[in-house]
Amino acid sequence: MSSKVYFADLRSRSQFDNKVNKIKRLFDESGLNKLVGMNDLTAIKLHFGEKGNDSFIKPIFIRSVVDKILENRGKPFLTDTNTLYYGSRHNSADHLQTAILNGFDYSVVGAPLIIADGLQAENWKPVEVGLKHFKKVKIAGDILSSDSMIVMSHFKGHAMSGFGGALKNLAMGCASAQGKIEQHEMNKPVITDACTACGVCIGECPTYAMYLQDKKAQIDLDMCIACNNCLELCPDSAITLNWEDIPVFMERMMEYSYGAVKDKMGKVGYINFLTDITPDCDCVPWSDAPLVPDIGILASTDPVALDYASYQLVNQQKGFKDSLLHDNHAEKSDKFKGVWKHVDAVIQLKYAEEIGLGTMDYEIINLK
Repeated sequence: MSSKVYFADLRSRSQFDNKVNKIKRLFDESGLNKLVGMNDLTAIKLHFGEKGNDSFIKPIFIRSVVDKILENRGKPFLTDTNTLYYGSRHNSADHLQTAILNGFDYSVVGAPLIIADGLQAENWKPVEVGLKHFKKVKIAGDILSSDSMIVMSHFKGHAMSGFGGALKNLAMGCASAQGKIEQHEMNKPVITDACTACGVCIGECPTYAMYLQDKKAQIDLDMCIACNNCLELCPDSAITLNWEDIPVFMERMMEYSYGAVKDKMGKVGYINFLTDITPDCDCVPWSDAPLVPDIGILASTDPVALDYASYQLVNQQKGFKDSLLHDNHAEKSDKFKGVWKHVDAVIQLKYAEEIGLGTMDYEIINLK
């Protein structure tokens, strides 16, 4: 049986049809309003954006969902978890400062901000999943304590999963730091022969896992937490990943997605924003040029259907030539493979469907 995905385009010629009101109408027509009960502590799971990034969802759009939850007599709060890498969101103090800098202030969004895994990512609980890679997963405590959840995701590219949408927002976004390590640990960085022994990575490694030997950087894999700081920082692009292990990484992510919502079936809704579709995650401290034109906003109670519909809508577009796209500029070609050629993003969708997170069979319903 197909799942319904509701779609709103970005055209507007009246106050009634502006994006703020379209989001409110999507919320109701897609049935997300039925997920929030009276006095529900409702998590709005989003990504506040790294300092220097500007492609995250606009706070004014988040306010639309806050208003709808309040209208349904819920108690909304905005939330995310601290990052594994050492950037501007590694602990709650820095994370909240970054969120406010990026516009997610109470006066704008109308709801409090709570970092779901605590000051230094110590607030988490195990969730039994009994799946292929994990028997238990480590989910942020305040995600688990919430009564309902609305997952708002900026749909964009990602170096390890091809794209990041609702499912990745659940997987990495709801996991504690230890849970993020569990997802990443099977795919740690690899030093290539392009290394010039400049030492930049050594000085930036948070766990001191890198060192120089034989005029080349080396990694102590037992100390490495796979935060991938070194991949972003290497000036010679001499650090890569073992691409053959990427499918396993995606499966591990999906098992964490399952754990994040296992105890909230029928209480989680999803909204994807297909705007500023950049090649990278909003975790990077920049925003590259988008790959395709802005498309619209989608909502569903099925994260698999939502992400697959988003993926196909992006691929239907003609790619921008002045972007990071190396290939696949034509309509109906895989834009994410056009950037990250080693990654087949559909793997995550197929496995998510296999473990019961949703279906890839969807029907798009246009907002009236």
